[in-house]
Formats: sequence, C-alpha cells, structure tokens
Amino acid sequence: MLRNGLEPWHLLVVAIMVILLFGSKKLPEAARGLGKSMRILKSEAKAMKEESDVAESVPAQPTTVHTVTDSPAAASTEPPATAH
Repeated sequence: MLRNGLEPWHLLVVAIMVILLFGSKKLPEAARGLGKSMRILKSEAKAMKEESDVAESVPAQPTTVHTVTDSPAAASTEPPATAH
C-alpha cells in the first residue's frame, strides 16, 4: 500500500481537506504569508552563506592589546586649566 508513496489522488484529498479547514478566503492570505516567509528565509540563508564565505577568505588579523598607563594626566578627569 505505501510502496509507491503519495499518489495523485492522495494530493487531491489533502487539497480538499485544506480548503475545507481553512476556507477559500484564507488560502490566498496564507499563501502570501508562506511565500513572504520563504523569501525571508532564503535571503537570510544567502546572507549567512556569504558572510561565512567572506570570513573564511579573510585571514585572521592579529589583535593588538592596549594598556592603560598610570600617569597623572590619564587619571585626571578634569580638563586642563587654561590661562586667561
């Protein structure tokens, strides 16, 4: 019975059930929402793939470490006084 998988009449029964459950007015709206979701999913997947390709092609840059010195000028939070 399940040897051949889905046959055309199976798909027809599923289509009729979907129309009965959701109604003919909701189906175009649902199809638009599904299409929009698929476009967003495809664009995000493409962006992630391009991002990973760029990350793989760019060699890793060495990171620089900045140290903070304990100089009096760096510790002061007041602006320098100006002579008038």
